[in-house]
Amino acid sequence: MSERDAMRRLWLLAAIFLLVSQPLLAVEKSLFWQLESATGQVSYLFGTMHTDDNRVTDFSPAVLQALKHTDVFMLEVADAPPPGLLQLSQGDLKQYLTDAELDKVMRLAEMHVMPSEAVLKMKPWLLAVIFDLPKPQTPFAQDLLLKAKAEELDKQVLGLEGAQEHFGVMDSMSQDEQLQMLRAVLKRSQKQKENDFEKLIKAYMGGDAEQVASMDDAMTRGVLPAALWQRMRVKLLDERNVVMAARSIDQAKQHPVFIAVGAAHLAGPTGLLQAFKQAGFKLIPLKK
Repeated sequence: MSERDAMRRLWLLAAIFLLVSQPLLAVEKSLFWQLESATGQVSYLFGTMHTDDNRVTDFSPAVLQALKHTDVFMLEVADAPPPGLLQLSQGDLKQYLTDAELDKVMRLAEMHVMPSEAVLKMKPWLLAVIFDLPKPQTPFAQDLLLKAKAEELDKQVLGLEGAQEHFGVMDSMSQDEQLQMLRAVLKRSQKQKENDFEKLIKAYMGGDAEQVASMDDAMTRGVLPAALWQRMRVKLLDERNVVMAARSIDQAKQHPVFIAVGAAHLAGPTGLLQAFKQAGFKLIPLKK
C-alpha cells in the first residue's frame, strides 16, 4: 500500500468517530429525506454510516436516481487532510505507551493495513476510533463511494466542513484524555467490537436514528469519562450541526443538492432535519 493510499484509509476511518448522535425529532423514521424548498426546488438528505460494509454500500435505485437529479453533492469533508492534522505535534507513541500497549497497537495496525511508522505518529484519539472497528474490507466508506458516484456523474462536490474543522474537532482533548481513550479501546476484545458494530448496522439498516443514537451514546460513554463525553458531545454535534446546517441550507436554496452526512447529524434539536424544517423546507421521508 502506498503512503497516499494509507493516508486515505486513515482519513476515511477517522470520520467514523463523528457518528455520535441525538434522538430524532421527526415522527417518521427514515435516514433518507426529500427536501422541498418554498419555491418547489427538490434536494435530498441522506444519513450515512461511515463504513465499507456492503450491507450499507449497496445503494438502492432510489438513492442513485436522487443523486442523478441534483447538481451539487455535499459530504462532511471533501478533501483529504494534510498529514499534520492526524499526527502528534512532536514525538511518537513510544513515549506514552507501555511495551504491552505498543504490541497491541502494532497488531491492530497490521489488521487495519496501516503502516507502523504512520501509526506511531498518529494522534491517540484517531487510533482509538480506528481500532474500535472491525477489520476493514476496502478503503472506501459509504459516503466516499457516493462521492465517487457523484464525480462520475460530473456533479459539483462540496464539503460541509473544511479539513481543519472536521479533523481538528478533537484537538480540544488533552494528550492524557486522548491516551485514556486509546487505552480503553485497547482493552476491548475484537469480539466486543464486532458485536457492537453489528448492533449499529442492524439499527442503521432499520432506518431508526433514535436507536442508532442510543447505542452510539452508550458505547462512547463506555470509552470516555462522563464529564469529557458531555463536553465532546457539544463539540462533535451541536457546534458542527449549526455550521453544516447553515452551509447545506444555503446550497439547497440555490441548487438541487444531495447531502450525505453521518446519520447522527440528522437528529435532535440542532440536527439538520430540524434546521431544514425551520428554514421552511418540506421534508418527506423516503426509503433508502
